Amino acid sequence: MNQELLNAIEYIQKEKNIPVEVLVEAIEAALLTAYKRNYKEHKNVRVEINMDTGNYRVVSRKDVVEEVEDDTAEIDLLTAREYNPAYEVGDPFDEDVTPSDFNRVGAQAAKQAVMQRIRDAEREILYEEFIDKEDELLIGTVDRVDSRFVYVTLGNTDAVLPESERMANEVYKTGDKIRVYLNKVEQTTRGPQIYVSRTHPNLLKRLFEEEVPEIYDGTVLIMSVAREAGERSKISVYAENENVDAVGSCVGARGARVEAIVDELSGEKIDIVLYDKDPKVYVKNALSPSEVVDVIINEDEKSTTVVVPDHQLSLAIGKRGQNARLAAKLTGWKIDIVSESEFNGDTEDEETLEETEVEE
Repeated sequence: MNQELLNAIEYIQKEKNIPVEVLVEAIEAALLTAYKRNYKEHKNVRVEINMDTGNYRVVSRKDVVEEVEDDTAEIDLLTAREYNPAYEVGDPFDEDVTPSDFNRVGAQAAKQAVMQRIRDAEREILYEEFIDKEDELLIGTVDRVDSRFVYVTLGNTDAVLPESERMANEVYKTGDKIRVYLNKVEQTTRGPQIYVSRTHPNLLKRLFEEEVPEIYDGTVLIMSVAREAGERSKISVYAENENVDAVGSCVGARGARVEAIVDELSGEKIDIVLYDKDPKVYVKNALSPSEVVDVIINEDEKSTTVVVPDHQLSLAIGKRGQNARLAAKLTGWKIDIVSESEFNGDTEDEETLEETEVEE
């Protein structure tokens, strides 16, 4: 192989970004497999490659013994001392046993094995690259769309965007640039499978981290996110420093920061809620934009009864219960919403209003 081997290693290392050590290990293993498949004279053998010359050799290691019982694994002391008088019984004896026709016999098998090992190494490198990017926001390009997946190109590989992770109000076209949340990386027999999402709550969290410097540097903390992708989301924020306006920081001047995120999410409505350690205040804030008269807490059941003005009941519940449902998810508290007149038992001459119960 000589120079041809060295050239191949250099080319693959540059083109595939596979470390030289990995390539040499793969080639040595391939040559060893080819040798063992075609030659039976020696048991304990290894292949050594000289990276200065490109030459390789098959080395057989035998044990030095007084009397040989297995000539494929042992050599007698007298014979060993013909090579070096210092040999003693029990010493390892290494011998170059490279067959003269080894290149011809093993070349094809070695090539196939080398290519397989290279593919394995590429997959492992790819896996290590993306496993470190789990839970991150990435920019990709839509490569193609079929009945099952949207395939998104990320660098040198494709990620899959399943139907369950797509926003219902979005259409994905080949060549589109999209931001995706790297949800999961799995190692499979065919290499790493990378799953991305446009609906995951953490996509919203990462977008705020990018858009709001106060979140990125830790001045403002994101406490919780509740999301119904493509329609509406709620995000609660908090600042330890009382002089910092956590909600205002996220909204930005004239709403510029939150509007940039809304645009990225194709018009998804976003409520920014101020977190509070007091669950009564937190639940009240979470039901924004509805007014709240009172919040009654049941600590044992982690539930609340929220009283709202009669004219605010529909707003508090939201379309198809969405506002109340998101508030429950955001706070982690079960929420029962009742009108003020119903709570006070004053239902005469008024339309009966049903109590609405929402769980996280």
